[in-house]
Amino acid sequence: MTDKRVLIVLHQETSTPGRVGQELVRRGFSLDIRRPRFGDPLPADMQHHAGAVVFGGPMSANDPDAYISREIDWIGVPLKEQKPFLGICLGAQMMVRHLGGKVAAHPREEVEIGYYPLHPTETGKSLMSWPGKVYQWHNEGFDLPRGADLLATGDTYPNQAIRVGPRAYGIQFHPELTHAMMVRWTTKGAPRMAQPGAQGRQDHFAGRFVFDGAVRKWLDDFLDLWIGRADKA
Repeated sequence: MTDKRVLIVLHQETSTPGRVGQELVRRGFSLDIRRPRFGDPLPADMQHHAGAVVFGGPMSANDPDAYISREIDWIGVPLKEQKPFLGICLGAQMMVRHLGGKVAAHPREEVEIGYYPLHPTETGKSLMSWPGKVYQWHNEGFDLPRGADLLATGDTYPNQAIRVGPRAYGIQFHPELTHAMMVRWTTKGAPRMAQPGAQGRQDHFAGRFVFDGAVRKWLDDFLDLWIGRADKA
């Protein structure tokens, strides 16, 4: 019988899994939250987990910290076992690093902080419908590693969503964002809104009012595709 726990990897003391966590619980899963940065171990195998989500954070997948290297190496565990894996922003970049790809800043040092257009590829369209704009908060992007399928592109950072094998996905954007998270991010991260390409705080909240319904619908469809429901596992 498949375990009903989903491994949640977070990178700050105050981080939460947001809407992704809420939706997984609603689907009957429990959350096994771990913070390797603060000493939590990661499992040697996925025997007792239905899937794993590695979330974002202000650090870089290129940082020399030991826990970054350990997480990048560990991603090979769900990939090898073909268990559902989702990397969000930093988590996606870590998966790309694990696969031998590169993570780097934009050549003109542009960032995506706010809502930006998303363009699904034909492969992406064959899987589900995608929102027209998604919420971003990053200053690095990833290239397309060998063997990965490109599912969605963007105007500033071309690789926005990828699939690796049958069960692993990486996305650059943040469908987990709740209103409370937006308040916290735009308050603590206010200086970053002065960077090239970033949107002002008011635009973040205006964009959420317009675009969040489609993002919520996409997340529901994606979770159906990615992990389903615990009682049907």
